[in-house]
Amino acid sequence: MKLTSPTFNHNKLIPAKYTCDGNDVNPPLLISEVPPHTQSLVLIVDDPDAPAGDWVHWTIWNIDPKTTEIAENSVPAGAIEGLTDFGRSGWDGPCPPSGTHRYFFKLYALDIELKLPADTNKTKLLQIMNGHILTQAELIGLYHR
Repeated sequence: MKLTSPTFNHNKLIPAKYTCDGNDVNPPLLISEVPPHTQSLVLIVDDPDAPAGDWVHWTIWNIDPKTTEIAENSVPAGAIEGLTDFGRSGWDGPCPPSGTHRYFFKLYALDIELKLPADTNKTKLLQIMNGHILTQAELIGLYHR
């Protein structure tokens, strides 16, 4: 499985448009080579370099496995956005206090659909996913302030 973006390459800078210094909308993402028998996809975006430790910027689950693109400023139809460390659901882009931070876009292929309320956080999401991950892909973007 592969996760890429037409707006930034792996381990390269995320354009300011997708951050708190710009429009703060999610960047477009391309998904390919999803394994057969996948029932749903999960996307988690977090920043392990945040001063408070791992900081969650976006979680989405029950993405249809036939999805090949998450368009800019959008959520795939039928998918559910969970709670971020900003205390709400939805995309909150890079906004480091200073320096360069890494933003991990992690895509998981699951053998189940998840029955979770929208107020689920990353910790609970990962617990429920445990034992159901078929494969995963990762794209890392950087942002510097």
